[in-house]
Amino acid sequence: MRKILRIAFLLCVSLSAMAATDIYQFDTPEQEQRFRILLDELRCPKCQNQSLADSDAGIAQDMRARVETMIKEGKSNDEIVDYFVARYGDFVSYRPPVTPTTSILWLAPLLLLGSGAVVIVLLLRRASARVDDSDASDDSDINQGGTGK
Repeated sequence: MRKILRIAFLLCVSLSAMAATDIYQFDTPEQEQRFRILLDELRCPKCQNQSLADSDAGIAQDMRARVETMIKEGKSNDEIVDYFVARYGDFVSYRPPVTPTTSILWLAPLLLLGSGAVVIVLLLRRASARVDDSDASDDSDINQGGTGK
């Protein structure tokens, strides 16, 4: 019976540890709002496609704590983002600056859209030319006394 109670106790303790969340206290609601905005603007370097707000990785927890500290120190949002970009690279920002290294990120959607439009136009012209050729051959068969197709 004691074993069962110990196991139940340990299970409860482990579940409560898993349910622990980060709690951040701010002096003003504006600071908390800035904190939330920055957590959505910054990406977890480990998870890659999760914001700091969504990530459970240890590095994201450290970054959230650092954002809190920097907000309380009076740093601006730009200074905070610049700090993390200097440390982890442009990838950490969901809005990377346009530079030669990030230009492909900005231009790729336009290039894909443009090339898709060109392919569609070419396919439509080819299909239209086939229909015109088919109509012309049907007309010539009828004019020559043929039965058509």
